[in-house]
Amino acid sequence: MNQASAPTAHDSADPETGLRAVLALRRLAERVEANQVAAARRAGWSWQQIGDALGVTRQSIHTKYGK
Repeated sequence: MNQASAPTAHDSADPETGLRAVLALRRLAERVEANQVAAARRAGWSWQQIGDALGVTRQSIHTKYGK
């Protein structure tokens, strides 16, 4: 069962297709991050804990989401 599959955005030779995929992934990642940061805050997590989990400083995550 060795079927050739259609090319996907990550292996496309067309830069426009690949770059649109990168943009879509960035937007998705931002939405997921925002939702998870909000959930962590509702669960009582500190900015330090969230920053540690994301591999960034507490200051940077607070600046981004602390409104």
